[in-house]
Amino acid sequence: MKKVLVIAAVFSLIFLSIQHAPISAEEIEGRTWQDETIYFIMVDRFNNGNFNNDFEVHPDDPYAYHGGDLKGIIKRLDDLKELGFTAIWLTPIMDNEEKGYHGYWISDFQNVEEHFGTLEDAKRLVQEAHNRDIKVILDFVVNHTGYNHPWLNDPEKKDWFHQEASILSSNQENLEKGWLAGLPDLAQENPEVEQYLLDTAEFWITELGIDGFRLDTVKHVPKSFWEKFVDHVKSLDPDFYLLGEVWSSNPKYIAEYEQTGIDSFVNYPMYETLVNTFKHPGQSLDVLYTVWKRNETFLERPELLGNFIDNHDNKRFIRIAIENQQHPRTRLKLALTYLYTAPGIPVIYQGTEIPMDGGEDPDNRRMVNFAAQDEEIRNHIKRLGELRQTNPALRRGDYEQVIQDGAFSVFKRTYQDQTMFIAINNDTELKVASIPGLPDGLQLQGLLHEDLVKQTNQGEYKIAIKPETSEIYLVEQEEGINWLLPGLIVVVFGGFALFVFYVSRMQKKE
Repeated sequence: MKKVLVIAAVFSLIFLSIQHAPISAEEIEGRTWQDETIYFIMVDRFNNGNFNNDFEVHPDDPYAYHGGDLKGIIKRLDDLKELGFTAIWLTPIMDNEEKGYHGYWISDFQNVEEHFGTLEDAKRLVQEAHNRDIKVILDFVVNHTGYNHPWLNDPEKKDWFHQEASILSSNQENLEKGWLAGLPDLAQENPEVEQYLLDTAEFWITELGIDGFRLDTVKHVPKSFWEKFVDHVKSLDPDFYLLGEVWSSNPKYIAEYEQTGIDSFVNYPMYETLVNTFKHPGQSLDVLYTVWKRNETFLERPELLGNFIDNHDNKRFIRIAIENQQHPRTRLKLALTYLYTAPGIPVIYQGTEIPMDGGEDPDNRRMVNFAAQDEEIRNHIKRLGELRQTNPALRRGDYEQVIQDGAFSVFKRTYQDQTMFIAINNDTELKVASIPGLPDGLQLQGLLHEDLVKQTNQGEYKIAIKPETSEIYLVEQEEGINWLLPGLIVVVFGGFALFVFYVSRMQKKE
């Protein structure tokens, strides 16, 4: 019987080796940030998980605290995991002054805002996220303090700030030394200020074990400081991720900050074009491809840009679609398809899955109403997240526009031996097209609507996309009966059965 068990184990191993495909180069290399999908959370306006810290909370006042906190985020992690998000970015959790609900009016850089919880709550949030393979990015501010920071009244720190001056032009010195929105501007060239900010970064990295910073107002801080900041942070953790905010549509200008070592940037060069393209039908997608090629020209790692369609500083996409008298869900689904399949890291603002409406700041910062879930949008985001994680071509692949016909485009993405096509019909009419450059014997498997395209008698691969819809196709071998695997299974288990029968007969004879 021992021999029988050994032989059974051998046959099982043979069967398992048949079942498993070779390890891909992606698995060997490990995940990088271009493989992530980020969910952006404004802590105070996301979810209230602890009512004990709800002092001076006024949900009817858009400029006051509404009650969201760190425990509230912990309670929603499973839901975010289900939606396909692999990282979360939080607005600043540092102690803020009165009505600093958004986190950008900091009064203590090394303490947690009491409305949000405690340092222990922050540690638990990071641990719970990591337990679900979700990375955590903290918003980090070095440009300014809150309006009434105690340092302003400290004679020993009078040279910690630049002289008060408004930002009136795009002059670089004015951008870096002016007081943004009247906020006291820190003098990073002062060695004491520089060291304090470096120590603060180290404090949050070592205390919480976070995975990255989103760097606020990058263009308002000297490049020389960012170089030292990057060196210090990377000395603590070489894989630590730095996502910068350079509010500019000019990739050449953003590239100047890429030279400081900051890993990537929110993709403002694409933002306005993306919104204008999808806010109503009939707009060509060719301009989006032009933006990509321009980013590719000036930036070393354009595939790491954080792509977004709205955030806490801009009108929500839903509001823009409504203002253009369009069906917001239809418009949003098309925009999301492009966002998830174009090169870059999707950054989805909280409530997009609802989907939430909102105008200019602060109307775009409403508390998320989880009771108003929209299954159509939710399922679309979930499916896009699944496809992005299971198909490396959508995260790492080359990018090419192969068809451009008015408001209809088809994009091709390839990575190693995987090829995918993304067809987006931003028109109000059915679009039919032949996919170029494919050899015989293939088929296109639709992954959003289960469309299956096989080669015609004329040797073409014709797709038909309904108005204001999209499809993602995976190129694969044409379906047929593959007898290899079933045959091997029959041989393996049939041989094993005969062997057991033979051993049983021999035992009976003995």
